[in-house]
Amino acid sequence: MTVYAIASGKGGVGKTTFAVNIGSALSELGMRTLVIDCDIGMANLGLLINIESKKIVSLHEILAGKVEDVSEAINQTSYGMDVLLSGISIRGFKQADPEKLREAVGKLVDVYEVILLDSPAGISKESVIPLAISDEVILITNPELPSITDALKTKLMAEIVGRTVKGVVINKQMGTKGELTASKIEDLLEIEVLGVIPNDRSVTKAVAFKVPVVVREPGSPAAKRIKVVARKLAKVEETSEDSEDGKSRAKHEFIKRFLKAFRMR
Repeated sequence: MTVYAIASGKGGVGKTTFAVNIGSALSELGMRTLVIDCDIGMANLGLLINIESKKIVSLHEILAGKVEDVSEAINQTSYGMDVLLSGISIRGFKQADPEKLREAVGKLVDVYEVILLDSPAGISKESVIPLAISDEVILITNPELPSITDALKTKLMAEIVGRTVKGVVINKQMGTKGELTASKIEDLLEIEVLGVIPNDRSVTKAVAFKVPVVVREPGSPAAKRIKVVARKLAKVEETSEDSEDGKSRAKHEFIKRFLKAFRMR
């Protein structure tokens, strides 16, 4: 059983969307998966997926000590994974004690094979606790310097609390001039790039329909890349499609480096 903290230095990088999709993709691989919205102040996981029968109890009540049975707050989805949503009320936020998250997760480790903690953005008590109670941290960033800088701060914070950063996922790649390459981001963060997800209109459409893109449009570029990351986490052998995708990226990087070296002469 592995607990991953899905973290980012700044908001808007697509962290929650990734958490939902990687959770669904892992479930497709046969892994019992739970996604927890750990953002007790600005929760939005519930806005990204359809839940036919949403539980009245949320993470707010669990962290406030009002409900001891964590299962009362867990919702089943038609996408395979289960989700534990945070509340949206200010009153609930004020009553919730983030320190109780460790205890709540501890009650679930024997139930699931993978638990994904969708952590709040930034560096605060609420965002550090998911890092501290996880087994490994997965960073989400966009291929731009401000986002990378914030991801580096989050990486350092994870190391301070004694956690291993498994790698980084580069999200919303547009392929435009000025974006940092995967190899450059690896050099800056000194961790493995687990995957590069393109800026795909299919993701926007899927969010509008409250359906993970890996379910709604499994053949889309973004869905394919997310599934590659899922297979890495699940330690499933790569498919021929993964191999060709990797060769294509390697070829693209080689050409860019060759042209850069040529121009410098």
